[in-house]
Amino acid sequence: MQIENILVVSPMWKEIQSLISENKLQKNFRYVSETQVVQDDLEWADAFVAFNIEKEFDYRQVKWVHSLGAGVDSFVYKKEWPEQVLLTRTICSFGQRIAEYCLSYILRDIQFHEQFQRNKLEKRWQPITPGLLSEQKVMIFGTGEIGQTMAKTFSFLGVDVYGVSLSGKTKEYFSEVNAIDSFEDRLKEMNYIINTLPLTENTTGLFDHEFFQAVHDVGFINVGRGASLDEAALLLALEKQQVRFAVLDVFSNEPLSSENKLWEHPHVWITPHISAVTTPSEGVDCFIDTLKNIEANKPLLNKVDIQKGY
Repeated sequence: MQIENILVVSPMWKEIQSLISENKLQKNFRYVSETQVVQDDLEWADAFVAFNIEKEFDYRQVKWVHSLGAGVDSFVYKKEWPEQVLLTRTICSFGQRIAEYCLSYILRDIQFHEQFQRNKLEKRWQPITPGLLSEQKVMIFGTGEIGQTMAKTFSFLGVDVYGVSLSGKTKEYFSEVNAIDSFEDRLKEMNYIINTLPLTENTTGLFDHEFFQAVHDVGFINVGRGASLDEAALLLALEKQQVRFAVLDVFSNEPLSSENKLWEHPHVWITPHISAVTTPSEGVDCFIDTLKNIEANKPLLNKVDIQKGY
């Protein structure tokens, strides 16, 4: 595949332009903000590089679409994708970033940070023995690149890691991997549940009332997609103490409305979709590597399976 005209759409397009220019690629580039891009731009382009596009476009005019993020649901979820158009996604430090993000909240929990801070404010001397990571069981939903990196990090620290995937195929660093329709029996054993799944027909609303009925006193962390979580079901599970606390980095509607009840809940931690940020340099590096592999007709490890949605 030969690529000549490349359209880059991003709120960080100036930084991306500067980084791409350093590589002296012999291509024609057009840089546009997300609010200014129009269909005519795509008709000019051979390749479309963007992240989280909210507008509807006809991608049949281009040869290749590259997502600057790990997720591609804004391109394919509940949409018809033209089969002749290649779709790739960014793979970089997401696994490491998400692993460290989740680990920070697990350590905060087993080290009793909140309790000791309350004791300090009350000038109360009350020894509590912290837990150990080697005593914890974690179930990670999603055993792809991100899930495997998390499992590697956690298992190295002694955590007993379980996985859930579409196929249930055994993966390294997981004690056990269950298929997405057969994990319920393990739920009550878990201390923490982490969602890293992409948004597909199979994962929409996965964490619902029925799911939370099967857990007990668990920590729930969502770094996958907001639409995989039924927020009302989570709030009820918190009330029933099925869920001890929740850490939410992604939401169905972003930014999260100030009216949303999650803001006020004392056992919910909210972050603004920052657990796996694509830095401009990482995004450009992955884009350039993918471009070179495409033109050299080499295998693409970041090619999206349209049927699976990731």
